[in-house]
Amino acid sequence: MTSLADLPLRPDLMGRSPYGAPQLHVPVALNVNENAHAVPEEVAVDIVQRIAVALTTVNRYPDREFTELRQALAAYLGHGLDADRIWAANGSNEVIQHVLQAFGGPGRSALGFPPTYSMHANIALSTATRWVTAKRDPEFRITAETAVAAIEREQPDVLFFCTPNNPTGTPVPLQTIEAAYDAAPGIVFVDEAYAEFMPAGAPSALTLLPGRERLIVSRTMSKAFAFAGARVGYLAADPAVVDALRLVRLPYHLSALTQAAALGALAHAPVMLRMVRDLCEQRDRMAEGLTGLGFHVWQSWGNFLLFDGVAQPSTTWQGLLDRGVLIRDLDIPGSLRVSAGTSEETDAFLAALAQVGRPVPSTASVGSPA
Repeated sequence: MTSLADLPLRPDLMGRSPYGAPQLHVPVALNVNENAHAVPEEVAVDIVQRIAVALTTVNRYPDREFTELRQALAAYLGHGLDADRIWAANGSNEVIQHVLQAFGGPGRSALGFPPTYSMHANIALSTATRWVTAKRDPEFRITAETAVAAIEREQPDVLFFCTPNNPTGTPVPLQTIEAAYDAAPGIVFVDEAYAEFMPAGAPSALTLLPGRERLIVSRTMSKAFAFAGARVGYLAADPAVVDALRLVRLPYHLSALTQAAALGALAHAPVMLRMVRDLCEQRDRMAEGLTGLGFHVWQSWGNFLLFDGVAQPSTTWQGLLDRGVLIRDLDIPGSLRVSAGTSEETDAFLAALAQVGRPVPSTASVGSPA
């Protein structure tokens, strides 16, 4: 059979593996930070009706500028934003791809602070953008001093922050983002995929946008809106950034059906966001249960938890899977990550972990891994 070695593949893609989060059919799937709740029936009915209307003109190309959706997203975000400052795509991954196509590429670099969202690095590499990294401070934090030192050393064309950070759940202080912006020569990209799960009153990087034309703040509908299967991500930035992204997007990249579905979800935002409160409650229940089992749990502002003190992560992961519970092994020493789910899923996870998990002394006092 033909293999990749037999094809004229780009040399920099040789030896790489595709994104590999397991997609297994198990009773309790808590591995990819999805929203465990289905879209509420009243919202689903409206979305289906909107899609039915869109189907009557699906023989025509969709609105290339997805104007109504950008207006709805701006209204949802607030902060004085308007449609000219909004961009959207098929999931936040495509948003990231557009940014790196426009501002990264051959001869340019992107900087991140691992452990963090793996697709920042993967998309950088797929766009021929050199990926460089810097160490975090203890407890997975990033101080302004650490960020500025990394920027001065690497001079990245694109700088990535993830806040709350995936997989650790830790936030990046606004002071760090401000200092990084002042020091950075290029784009500063703040990934706020889990913003809706932050504590009430916690400030968003959206507050920093005025006067900062190189700052981008991205969001997604996959998490809080239970829209992972619909693939809708978006960002807020200066109108000039939005103009730059038009240069690299494919024509009509957001289908009419996607636009209709997203508009339906946004029209019912208060109903959709009720699920966030429940997921935060289950996240906190999990944290209490994990602590009771002897594990160390990192404080999380997302819909997931990173816990350490796991004697053998791969063995524990498999033991949970054997009991119908799927979580995430991210190759962080002594650690595993679990997504918040329903009350029943919390019970099942904690019961299974009590059977297979063997806590060891926590690494919490040690600085974050490189």
